[in-house]
Amino acid sequence: MLGRLIQASGVVLLAATIPVTLPAQSGVPDPDWRRYNRTVAGDRFSPLAEITRANVGRLREVCRYALPEVTSLQTGPIVIAGVLYFTTDTISYAIDAASCAEQWKYVRRSATPHPLAVHRGFAYLDGRLFRGTSDGQVFALNASDGRLLWEHVIAEKTPGMGIPMAPIAWNGLVYIGTAGGDIVGVTGHVYALDPADGHVVWRFDVVPDTGVGRTTWTNPRLPKSGGGFWTSFTLDQRRGVLFVPAGNAAPDFDIELRTGDNLYSNSIIALDARTGRLLGYNQLVKHDNHDWDVDSPPIVVTTRGGRGIVASANKNGLLSVLDRSRTTTLPVLWERPTTTRENADAPLSRDSVVRFCPGFVGGVEWNGAAYSPQTNLLYVGAVDWCSRVQLKRDTSEIPPAGAVWFGNEGPVSAIFDSSERARGWVTAFDAESGTVRWKYQASRPILAGVTPTAGGVVFVADLGGRVYAFDAASGKIVWQIDTGQSAGGGLVTYQAGGRQLVAMASGMKSPIWPGGSDASRIVVYGLPQR
Repeated sequence: MLGRLIQASGVVLLAATIPVTLPAQSGVPDPDWRRYNRTVAGDRFSPLAEITRANVGRLREVCRYALPEVTSLQTGPIVIAGVLYFTTDTISYAIDAASCAEQWKYVRRSATPHPLAVHRGFAYLDGRLFRGTSDGQVFALNASDGRLLWEHVIAEKTPGMGIPMAPIAWNGLVYIGTAGGDIVGVTGHVYALDPADGHVVWRFDVVPDTGVGRTTWTNPRLPKSGGGFWTSFTLDQRRGVLFVPAGNAAPDFDIELRTGDNLYSNSIIALDARTGRLLGYNQLVKHDNHDWDVDSPPIVVTTRGGRGIVASANKNGLLSVLDRSRTTTLPVLWERPTTTRENADAPLSRDSVVRFCPGFVGGVEWNGAAYSPQTNLLYVGAVDWCSRVQLKRDTSEIPPAGAVWFGNEGPVSAIFDSSERARGWVTAFDAESGTVRWKYQASRPILAGVTPTAGGVVFVADLGGRVYAFDAASGKIVWQIDTGQSAGGGLVTYQAGGRQLVAMASGMKSPIWPGGSDASRIVVYGLPQR
């Protein structure tokens, strides 16, 4: 029963009693890919085993769906009962998961579109699909026909605020967060919504108005900006704990101006999934002066040795494995590099350009780590691309609300290495010890989702358009194909039409990433039918 409005420790909630029910365990492998990262735990492991190390080399294209738009296709498709659902910034799609035939599409153009034109996918619950928009609204569609069920603004609109992340749904709530942490005056918020009509059940403020977190923003003349959410959340459903990855504070590079710890930006935050109450946090990137967001979905894992961990791979080029049993502090058990790290601790300068690796679009981006219980390995795809930055000399002028605020001297003082030098890594880490079991350097960055399966293969795609299947245990490439289209979205596997299929979001046209495509499409692969 809904009660009075309560605000404390960065949380605003409508007091409610929400029963927790765990899903039934049937023992039958789920044929679908129901969430951005398949499960609420976010491990991306598929229990399907028709495609194996022995036969994966026979994969062939089954069908493709060509979008009527060329876009920055970073969507993570979901598959429910033979229908594949995915999103772009302006259109929501449903296609047959076995034939790629269009079922429906719903067009909604934002009043204030984001220049990156990015959206990463749906949440699904009880026949409804949920997503955000680049102008800060959330809406729900009927999954069977694409009919709009409801739409509204979940928060007061701030210039530059949007919702590109794929939400998750669990136990009668939809969890979603706002982005825009590089924008003056925009801060991140986590919302739990009622799926029936979208009303806010509770809200958590990454930059709280009161309490300990507020005191860590120590420059009184600076507007509080940052802590946005660019990607999906993760949930420990047995304990009812929601883990959210909060992004950078702004100005991104200038920590001499942005003084203090700036909590709870750049943190893994643990929240009570029922109420939004802050349980604990770990600020993985302290005093961030490289735009190294904690930006990818953390994953909840119980290792083969029985240890409960949260694994978080981020833009700082580190895989951080945290002790899930100590929720209040989430201490780091071990950290390992996922890409090249150079000048990682070097201070930035107002007088000269400083080069550092990973760059501010390096490390791990919006698709995070994956885990296979068969191998007890964590798999991470990463970007190897360095940047150079010089800080702005004049700090007296604060940009207006809604302006981009990096804190660098000018366009030429925040630059990437040549795109020809941009590479990628796939690394397999022992989940207990962090020992590297195998690694592979790709000729182009790895942005797409990494997907291990019960067939003993790991599917990966790079920004050059090459799709790989690795032997999950050894790292040997057992299949690859060149699509000719950059890949930065989901790579998922499911059962439809009586067989296991693999689908990928192919073709990403972006002003940031090299290898822009001239088309965007969903491509589906499968073994030849007898």
